[in-house]
Parts: sequence; C-alpha cells; structure tokens
Amino acid sequence: MVLRLLKLPNNNSFFLFGARSTGKTSLLKEFFRSQPDTLMIDLLNEDLYEKYLLSPQLLKNEIDLLKKKPTWIILDEVQRVPQLLNIVHQLIESKDSIRFALTGSSARRLKQKGVNLLAGRAWIRNLYPLTFLELQNQFNLEEIINYGSLPKILSFTTADDKVDFLKSYASTYIKTEIQEEQWVRKLEPFRRFLAIAAQMNGKPINYTSISRDVGVETPTVKTYYEILEDTLLGFLVPSFGPSVRKQQRIAPKFYFFDLGVKKALGKTLSVRLNPQTSEWGYAFEHLVIAEIQRLNDNLSADYELSYLLTKDGFEIDLILTRAGSELIFIEIKSAEKVHIEDFSKLAHFITEQKGIGYVLSNDPTARIDQGLLLLPWRDGLKKIFGLE
Repeated sequence: MVLRLLKLPNNNSFFLFGARSTGKTSLLKEFFRSQPDTLMIDLLNEDLYEKYLLSPQLLKNEIDLLKKKPTWIILDEVQRVPQLLNIVHQLIESKDSIRFALTGSSARRLKQKGVNLLAGRAWIRNLYPLTFLELQNQFNLEEIINYGSLPKILSFTTADDKVDFLKSYASTYIKTEIQEEQWVRKLEPFRRFLAIAAQMNGKPINYTSISRDVGVETPTVKTYYEILEDTLLGFLVPSFGPSVRKQQRIAPKFYFFDLGVKKALGKTLSVRLNPQTSEWGYAFEHLVIAEIQRLNDNLSADYELSYLLTKDGFEIDLILTRAGSELIFIEIKSAEKVHIEDFSKLAHFITEQKGIGYVLSNDPTARIDQGLLLLPWRDGLKKIFGLE
C-alpha cells in the first residue's frame, strides 16, 4: 500500500477530483477504513446509477429512514448524477453530523454543467499520479519515464502489460470522457489533436500551426486544451511576466499529467526512451515539472508556475512565484554531470531578478556555485517544498 501525500479533511465535507486511475477510490477506502459508520455509494454501479438518475430525492429519503445515521457518506463518481449535489447540499444544511466525500473528474467540469458545488461547504482536493515521495523505494526513473506513475502501473511486471494498460487508458478516455459526455461535436479532429498535443508536450503552443494540422479553427484548438485541463489530463504553464514580457514569447506550454499517458496518446509506447538521448532529456524535464506541479497542489504550497523563453533563445525551464517569497528559478538537466559554465546566463539573470536559482539534475554532487544551487533533483524538490 502506497501512502499518499494528499491529506483529506477529517472534519469537513470535500470533493476529491482526479483523472481516471489516479487512485481516488482506493484513497477513500483507506481513509475511511477505520470508520465503520461510513456509507459508500458507487455510482459506477449501474443499478444505483439508474435509481438515482431517475429520482435523486431517493438519497435523502433513504438517509432519513436510517435509524443509525452515518458520519460520512461517500458518493463515488458523482459527476454521473450531478443532480445529487442539490440533495447533498440540503443534507449538509439540515444534518450537521453528516459529512460527504464526493469524487469526480474535476470541479471545472461540474461547473460547466451548471450544477451545485455546495457553495464552499465542501472543500476541494485533487489527486494525481504517484510522486517520487510516495513511491519511495519503488521509484524507478527509467520505468516511470517510459510508462508513467499511475498507481495501476505498479501492478504490472512486464512491458507488454504496461503498454496494453496505457493503450486501453487512452481509448477509454476518448470514449468515456469525450464521446459519452459530448465534449466535442466531431471526434476525429480531437483524436488528431491528442496525438499532436502529445508531440508538442512541454513546448510553447503554436495554436495556428496545430489548427492547420488538425483541420479545425484556432479557437477550437484552444477549446481542446481547455478540455484536457477540465478533465485533469494536464496543465498549462504560462510565460513569465510582466517585467520581461516584451522580450519573450508569450505562448503557454502544456504538460500532460502523466508520462505514460502522454506516450499512449502520442502513439509512441513502442519507442523505449533511453538515457543520454535528447528524447530522454525532454521526458526527464517533463517528469520533474509534473512532480513539482503535484507537490505544489498536494502540499498546498501555493506557487504559481511559469517559464521564460526570450526571443534571443534564453530559457528558464520553470519559475515559481508566491506572494511574500523570493522568486525560484529552476533549470532541469537529465545529465549525470553538470558544469556551472553552462549556466552563466542563469546566474546573471537571477542576480538581476533577486531570486534563488536551482539546477536540478541526476548529478549526485550537491554544491553552490555562482549563487546557484546545483542539486540532485529529488533533494532539490525536497528543499524547495521544505521537506528536508
């Protein structure tokens, strides 16, 4: 059993959002394992789904009839019957002793359906694939770069099984999240978009070029990226500003939430990535940025993520901004040996901006040089998030 970093509220109702197979149900079962007075309603059960879809009010009637009221009620996959949230709202207001744990795809998705998000009475938590801190000794860099870190991946021992799972994940996402929910009018352009978005992962988005390749208008491409964010399949990293905005390209970058799913959508699962190649370097950068995004949310660190790429080619992979804190500038290298000479521009830039500079890599030697902290990437992330 992997111990998750995300801390769930134990005294207030909450939503638990996350993409499929991130382990929401498993986390809730573990969280409530020692609380026998918990009622779990799995809306993936077709009988329960049909019952509450036809009459959401049944939930309140059934709870009113219980002699012993549960302390917690879990509604798993509540987005299938969003009308139940009105009933949940009534129950929270009328029965102070009952709290709810509600799982679904994302808060933004439910908002777009115009449903009741309980007006702040339920807190929001997001669950992501496993981090290196959660995996501990099970963390295998090469395996995660090639297959990602969804919890289910840990149960497979062969590459073929991992590939089959990820292919199935990609097709299930298109069928259940996109087709059945009618997020797009035409499915084929969206399929083409997914492959291109995977190829463009971690690069500044060229909406015009993608629209031409996919065969849709530019606003439609922007909508497609919003869908990926809404279903928690990835996140945008905007360009850094505003003080140097005139000097830089301002298109955001997009990163998929999991490296294995990115490969599946890009149809590159058969290509194994190996160290000391450029593709490995891109994947390693993706891994570290995804780890930072997960830790930032799981630990409620409240950093804003951005990147810098100027017109003359000067780039900083990631910049972390937080009110009341110094700017953190991060360069990510997959090399097992890094040289300070390669980061002279970064050192000069950080002096001007009065921030802290990190070079995170696979180099095991930790040191400070020219004002930069050169650290093994895992040690660097622990330091950034105060986990030393």
